Amino acid sequence: MLWNLEYIVSLVIAVILAMSIHEMAHGLVSYWLGDPTAKLQGRISLNPFAHVDWLGVLCLLLFHFGWAKPVPVDPSYYKDRKTGIIWTSFAGPVANFLLAFVCIFCLILILKLNPLFLYSNLGSLLESILSMTATLNIGFGLFNLIPVPPLDGSKVLFAFLPDEQYYRFIQGSPFFMLVLVVLIYLGILSQPLSMMQNGIWNAFVQICSFLLGM
Repeated sequence: MLWNLEYIVSLVIAVILAMSIHEMAHGLVSYWLGDPTAKLQGRISLNPFAHVDWLGVLCLLLFHFGWAKPVPVDPSYYKDRKTGIIWTSFAGPVANFLLAFVCIFCLILILKLNPLFLYSNLGSLLESILSMTATLNIGFGLFNLIPVPPLDGSKVLFAFLPDEQYYRFIQGSPFFMLVLVVLIYLGILSQPLSMMQNGIWNAFVQICSFLLGM
């Protein structure tokens, strides 16, 4: 029962952190580029209540596919609209990867300074939260880089398209969402995403171990 409770607590914390930092990053970069929309609506915040769509959280917990409240942005404020959209979109996945890196760094630091701490109840819970948060943030960042509208990857990876086609493409359509749902349902994305997730995790571990002299 204790293990189940620890797992549930860790998973809920990881999901909320992943969604909150992802959406906050979108709003923050958009604000840096001159767009005050997210700031005026209180979305440049780590407060989960500002970002979390609880139905999306529930779906992510149950089906490993969820969503947060999209941060409102107004590209008309950007000096270069297309470039602004690309940077704002890229910010969310980058924030997820950075949070995952910090969590892995903290895990390895604990292992170096006091590995016996992880055998305590508190240490076990902390290890579960850090590892779950790192794993889920890597996965969340990768998923959002899939080049299918309305995911961030479609706005980043198709930047080579002419402006008119680019804007029309990233607006998406029900067809794109249907394709995404079918790919998820059939499990076609599971293996490549899992391989990339493991690769990023191992790379972060190696970097952190090197930085900490382990």
